[in-house]
Amino acid sequence: MPGVLARAPCVVAAAFVCLICIIGPARAASSPPLRPEIDSFIDEMVAKHGFQRSSLRKLFRQAQPRPAVIRAISTPGTARPWHEFRATYIEERRIAAGVEFWREHADALGRAQREYGVPEEMIVATIGVETVYGRNMGRFRVLEALSMLTFDYPPRAALFRSELEALLLLSREAGLDALSIRGSYAGAMGIPQFLPSSYRRYAVDFDGDGRSDIWRSASDAIGSVANYYRNFGWETGAPVVIEAHASGDEVENVLAAEFRPHTRIAELRRQGIAPLSPVDDEALAMLLRVEAESGVQYWLGLQNFYVITRYNRSVNYALAVYELAQALKKRMQGMPGS
Repeated sequence: MPGVLARAPCVVAAAFVCLICIIGPARAASSPPLRPEIDSFIDEMVAKHGFQRSSLRKLFRQAQPRPAVIRAISTPGTARPWHEFRATYIEERRIAAGVEFWREHADALGRAQREYGVPEEMIVATIGVETVYGRNMGRFRVLEALSMLTFDYPPRAALFRSELEALLLLSREAGLDALSIRGSYAGAMGIPQFLPSSYRRYAVDFDGDGRSDIWRSASDAIGSVANYYRNFGWETGAPVVIEAHASGDEVENVLAAEFRPHTRIAELRRQGIAPLSPVDDEALAMLLRVEAESGVQYWLGLQNFYVITRYNRSVNYALAVYELAQALKKRMQGMPGS
């Protein structure tokens, strides 16, 4: 792990402190028992990582239920039709703010492109889609969000249990108060919205101050996004996605195939799928279908498109990052002095 882990903004658990003041030490000592599944998780953390049981029990007693987390993950915004989702992200306010962010951090972006091979516009667009360039990093306590998803959301409990584990490890490694870290309803943190496991694997100290601080350092966020994409197989100079025309009996079968590039362009042509831009016939692609305002629209997602979906496994999300990147690049190229 490059550098020293970041220290997130420290927020005191004021509600808990006030509660102690009101009810007194004796009453606080007799707080109700934790749920069995939380106690079981604590036992696992003690046995596996050497945490102090009393400290974790105290921590989880301070975590409050957040039903809004379950409501949010049950109705994700990425499930909307593409043309509705697109309108939220490919719009003037986000483009203008992206240009401002790009110009302000041009040196870091240029260096990230050189070192990691990821285009500047893709880095900026990812941060723009995630947090509007750091302006909206989430309001949930990450510990509470991940606890709800681990113990009250069975469909993805295993994933979020591992992220809760990673959060506690991150907190110990960095000397953080786990209850103070805020982020999204899914537990994503900082300017680039990294889950705790992604932070521990891919966050980098890109500004050279000895810390990987994705909360307050735009440079660290930029380098971390580029490092993330490179580690998932970004192909420098290769296309991301190509609009296509699709017809014939094989279209549904191709759409039903695995969610990653799996068929060579030449074979897709034989199955009635025609790229509308030049592309290497040997490249692997997957067929995508979205709901545009004018009707059904088909795209061919290549390796770099798949890499974007490692950030968020959503066609709408990856298309939004791609189209915002193109809009930002076009705006920057049209500016004086560019």
